[in-house]
Amino acid sequence: MVAVVPKLEVESAHPAVGARATGADFRDPISDDMAQQIRAAFTEHSVLCFPGQEITNDNQADFAALFGKADTADRTKEDPDSKQSKRGVMYVSNIREEGKQIGVLPDGEMHFHSDGAHRDKPYRATTLFAIEVPNVGGETKFAGLAAAYEALPAAQRGLVDTLEARHVFNYNKTTREEMRRDEDVSHAIHPLVKVHPDSGRKSLYVSRLMTCNIVGMGDEQSEALLLSLFDHCESPEFVYAHNWTPGDLVIWDNRSVNHARNDFPADQRRLLRRYTVSEPD
Repeated sequence: MVAVVPKLEVESAHPAVGARATGADFRDPISDDMAQQIRAAFTEHSVLCFPGQEITNDNQADFAALFGKADTADRTKEDPDSKQSKRGVMYVSNIREEGKQIGVLPDGEMHFHSDGAHRDKPYRATTLFAIEVPNVGGETKFAGLAAAYEALPAAQRGLVDTLEARHVFNYNKTTREEMRRDEDVSHAIHPLVKVHPDSGRKSLYVSRLMTCNIVGMGDEQSEALLLSLFDHCESPEFVYAHNWTPGDLVIWDNRSVNHARNDFPADQRRLLRRYTVSEPD
């Protein structure tokens, strides 16, 4: 009798980025064959949503480990603004208990960014598991940066291929206007274009929230070029907006995707559990 190999069902969510994937239950051990299917879908779509999951912290950590080094330290009492902070589980939430926030990045809109861009080794991927979500708003938007790069005119691709940019981060700052740009803030320099190690596709590596300036370029020229790239990357043709449902487990590739958050009513609760995936040390 031939064993039936479970098949991952993948449905594209947007032409540029994102897909919905069913057929895997992350409460159970994942076979090597299923893990290979999941990683192939991730390489193709850059964002995967697995709906209807009922998972623990450990289950989510095991899921993250399918994609690299799962970060499992408890960061709930850490300052994630620091390059030296631990990499691990944290909660994205506006819920307060006894007057104190139980998570980070609680409220409002959050501009497009890539997790860990302010680090010398950014996060490879990020996973979020939806526990509580508002009735309206709070969507996470994903911008496909490979499609955005490929849509640039050839001359502009030739220019950005040669450039580097400085990326900054301040704890709990959610808009470009709030972000400090002085030398004291945590920062790193990366190429403006990165080649994905698995797909081989080139992606823009810029974001409205975190990309401060282009190295070696005057302030006005740098800002003008960056703003034009931000607007380009955030065009609807490259952006998938994910409307959360409790039980959604989402992973995205920080090497080729930016993400942002829509605002939501302050009286509605939002709670998502976050594990990241790091590059090997």
